[in-house]
Amino acid sequence: MALRMTIWRFSRGINNRFNPPWVHARPEPAEQQGSCGFSTLKASGYAGRLLNMEQRWKEFFADPSQWWDNRFTKKSSKHPDFKHKSTLEALWVDGWLNPCWVNERMVSMALGHIQSGDGLKSRARDCFCNGDKVSRLCQEGRLKEALHMVELMVQETTTTPIGAYLYLLKGCSKKKALAEGKQVHALIAQSVLDSNIFLANTLVHMYSKCGSVLDAHKVFSNMPQRNVYSWTAIISAYANSGQGEEAINLFQQMQRTGLAPDKVVFVVVLKACASLAALEQGKQLHSDIIKRGFQSDVIVGNTLVDMYAKCGCTDDARELFNNMSERNVVSWSAMIAGYAQNGLGKEALALYEHMKQEGVQPDNVTFVCVLSACAHSRLVDEGRCVFDSMRKDHGVTPDVVSWSAMIAGYAQNGLGKEALALYEQMKQEGVQPNNVTFVVLLKACASLAALEQGKQLHSDIIKRGFQSDVIVESTLVDMYAKCGCTEDARELFNNMSERNVVSWNAMIAGYAQNGLGKEALALYEQMKQEGVQPNNVTFVVLLKACASLAALEQGKQLHSDIIKRGFQSDVIVGSTLVDMYAKCGCIEDARELFNYMSERNVVSWSAMIAGYAQNGLGKEALALYEQMKQEGVQPNNVTFTCVLSACAHSRLVDEGRYVFDSMCKDHDVTPTKEHYACMVDLLARAGCWVDAELFTNKMPISHSVPLLVNSG
Repeated sequence: MALRMTIWRFSRGINNRFNPPWVHARPEPAEQQGSCGFSTLKASGYAGRLLNMEQRWKEFFADPSQWWDNRFTKKSSKHPDFKHKSTLEALWVDGWLNPCWVNERMVSMALGHIQSGDGLKSRARDCFCNGDKVSRLCQEGRLKEALHMVELMVQETTTTPIGAYLYLLKGCSKKKALAEGKQVHALIAQSVLDSNIFLANTLVHMYSKCGSVLDAHKVFSNMPQRNVYSWTAIISAYANSGQGEEAINLFQQMQRTGLAPDKVVFVVVLKACASLAALEQGKQLHSDIIKRGFQSDVIVGNTLVDMYAKCGCTDDARELFNNMSERNVVSWSAMIAGYAQNGLGKEALALYEHMKQEGVQPDNVTFVCVLSACAHSRLVDEGRCVFDSMRKDHGVTPDVVSWSAMIAGYAQNGLGKEALALYEQMKQEGVQPNNVTFVVLLKACASLAALEQGKQLHSDIIKRGFQSDVIVESTLVDMYAKCGCTEDARELFNNMSERNVVSWNAMIAGYAQNGLGKEALALYEQMKQEGVQPNNVTFVVLLKACASLAALEQGKQLHSDIIKRGFQSDVIVGSTLVDMYAKCGCIEDARELFNYMSERNVVSWSAMIAGYAQNGLGKEALALYEQMKQEGVQPNNVTFTCVLSACAHSRLVDEGRYVFDSMCKDHDVTPTKEHYACMVDLLARAGCWVDAELFTNKMPISHSVPLLVNSG
């Protein structure tokens, strides 16, 4: 016995999990205990370890998703079966300190049976091997082979391959393989494992990633018990599919159950609020975050900054950003993106410079945000300097997103040639374009009516396999139509493998823009017959076609369809309806519609003023312009063109001079060539030829503006 004690003492530590049970049960000889009673301490330590182990297993069963399951992949029995993802605490299913109830709980939760020692190894050896194979097949994307192997495991063994199911579900999520995911679900249901909370959570996640929110919700609804991860999975499913309102509703349901939300679910719901610009709900979430002490978490803080910025509250976003206890590159990028989204390019650039001064290294995401800010604020030269500095000053190699952002900056600011030249440079540097790159470039070609370059892009699109991308194909249709090739556009449209409302809108708009209003209206009828639901853009395009044709009856029919489909409260649709009625000569109907609009913006006011101008009602146009200012609506370039046109048609010289002078003085609007053309037209119509010539000579821009003279 003495030899046995000696061997144990020198070969093993007191806390070794392989210690035999008699180590803690047998006290050492009295002469070795010392005055402090060493055996008492040892017994106390043993009791403490039992309590600790019991608590650890309770934490495991409370939420197994927080633990890595290594039972089917571990190479040795010395390696733990479960390991906590955060604390890295370990558990062995055959641990001799395990409470007696662990085996029963494992079985009841369908996590598998357990045995100790060699019994476990002999029973599970094949499962370890096969689980490893399943994992490898899933990582290689060979899901069908992995699925077949699991089916064999179910048929040939009594062991429930939970780990294999998890590998398969994660593989299906990664590959967005919905059909295979449903097969795995069927196997889980056959194994009576569909009530397992861990597997159910993973199923919800899989269906979400595969785009089947309905299936995800069915799994969630049938779960006998749910934890915070279950709710997070289903809320994420709705948020990621663009159904932010439902995501917020589910979060509120979760709160009513008494479950405490964690940081992850707050981040998900904040993103949903940001996508909806739901400021009030976002503020309520912010309050809850503070109550639960998550406000100092950098990820939560970043998402709050993003939410406030996307709701238009850049001052609140900046204040939150300034007060963050910890900031990383994502924080800076979020705030820069916030400025960009709100058209504050100069502020974005200033913050970018501040970021560099603080020693924070920008990454590709940061640069994309800065380039986007420059594009939206017409700061293209500054954007190119930032783009060129990425590699030169920061050692960051521009990725395809950065290249696309810079190309978009050129395209959005009317610099299509520069956009196409940068695309050629991108190809020379070996960067592969993506679908976004092609969409941006096709829009540049459309704006330039650059048919040959558009055809070359079409060839590149086919070579790189993007010809079946519905957005790319829709933009190709738009490009051909804007280059005047409506027949080519229609042929491409007819041969599309998939068409959505964007595709139909592109072809309808192509007809309308080329003066083929009847063809546009006929295609709309075909669209309805095929069961495709029109959206607000569809109606705007069609109403413009009716206006160009003065097709009042068709316009009225569209008005009826708009009411039936609930688009009458859309401010852009409403403004286009006003324009259509006015251009069809129904100025009273246009004014009545304008008066009853639930929301009016500068476009609505400008449309009604233009209607008066087109119908020779200059005084009514001026009166509405004055009412617009009284109601606090700031006129823009288009508004002034409409007002000056109204003055010209009614020969209101003094009023026209007053409006023109007020543009710079009162409204900080720089006159364009259209405004000068209206003024020259006004003076010429009134017979003020000398004044018209003097006015032309004072023009600070090219004198090649056509004089819209009509002496009648």
